[in-house]
Amino acid sequence: MRAYLGIDVGSVTTKLALLDGSNEILASIYLQTRGNPVDMIKQGLEEIERQRPPEAEVCGVATTGSGRALAGVMVGADLVKNEITAHAVAAMSHVPDVQTVFEVGGQDSKIIIIRDGVVVDFGMNSVCAAGTGSFLEHQAERLNIRIEDFGSHALRSTNPARIAGRCTVFAESDMIHKQQMGYPTNDIIYGLCQSMVRNYLNNVALGKEILPRMVFQGGVAFNKGIVKAFNETFHTEVYVPPHNELMGAIGAAMLVREEMESNSHTTKFKGFSVSQIEFEMSSFICKACPNLCEISQIAAGGRALARWGGRCDMWERVEGE
Repeated sequence: MRAYLGIDVGSVTTKLALLDGSNEILASIYLQTRGNPVDMIKQGLEEIERQRPPEAEVCGVATTGSGRALAGVMVGADLVKNEITAHAVAAMSHVPDVQTVFEVGGQDSKIIIIRDGVVVDFGMNSVCAAGTGSFLEHQAERLNIRIEDFGSHALRSTNPARIAGRCTVFAESDMIHKQQMGYPTNDIIYGLCQSMVRNYLNNVALGKEILPRMVFQGGVAFNKGIVKAFNETFHTEVYVPPHNELMGAIGAAMLVREEMESNSHTTKFKGFSVSQIEFEMSSFICKACPNLCEISQIAAGGRALARWGGRCDMWERVEGE
C-alpha cells in the first residue's frame, strides 16, 4: 500500500497525518510543540510508525506550517509547502465549492479566499492574539474552567455578555468588569466567543470578500461556542470538517501524493529512524552586510545539514551539497 505523510509544524502544535492513495487517514498524531519542534517531530514520527499498517510504504513526505523548513530538512521532505496552500487543498477535498476558509490555531489565524478552486487571496493575524486560541485559553484559566469545557458552557448561555475591544487587553479588562457586575459565567464565556470572532473578522479578515460556502478548521474549531458565533454572524452553517485539527498535515500529504504520482519520483524520506538522530539547533548573526540577518542552522553529528533565514542565499548551501 502506497502511503503519503504530511507534517504540519506550528508554533503551538505539531500534527502528522499518514494517508493512503485514496486520502484515507491511516495514522495521525496531534502534539503540543512546547517550544521544541525537533523533539515533537521525532515523537510524532515514532507514533506514526507505531500506528502505520505493516503493508503501508511511505512513498512521499511533505512539510508545512511555520516550522516547515526545519521539518523538511529533518525528515528528507519531497515537498515543502506553505500552510495556505495545504489548508486550502484539504478544505476543498471536503467541500469542493468552498469559497472561504477560516483557520484558527493556538497563536496564529488565517483566512483563505477561494474562487473556482483557486486561492485568490488570504490574510493572517498580525501581532495581536485576540483572534486566536491562546486568547481563549488565557481567559479559561482566569475563569478557572478547562478550555475543553469552554464550548459546552457557551452553548448554555441565554443572554451573552457584550465583551468590548479589538484587543486582548481590552477584552480581558471588559470580561473582568462583567464578572464584577455579576454576569453569569456561561454568558461571559459565550460573550468571549463572540468577541473572538469579531476580533478575527476585524483583524485577519479585514477587507476580504467572505462568501459561502465556509469551512472552519484548526484546533479552535473543536470549540462549539466559536462555531455557533460564526454561524450567527453569517446566518449560515459554517462547516467543520472531520479531523479539523489535522487539516494542514492532511493537505500536505495530499499535495505530495499528487507530486509523486505525476512525476514518478522516488521519495527522499529518510525513514522513521530519523526519530533516533540527535539534531542540534543554533543561530548566528551574519555580519557580511548591514542587514545583520539571523541565520538558523540545524546540524547532526557535528555537520551542518541546512541553514536559512537570510535575505540572500549566502548561507543556504552547506558542505557536501
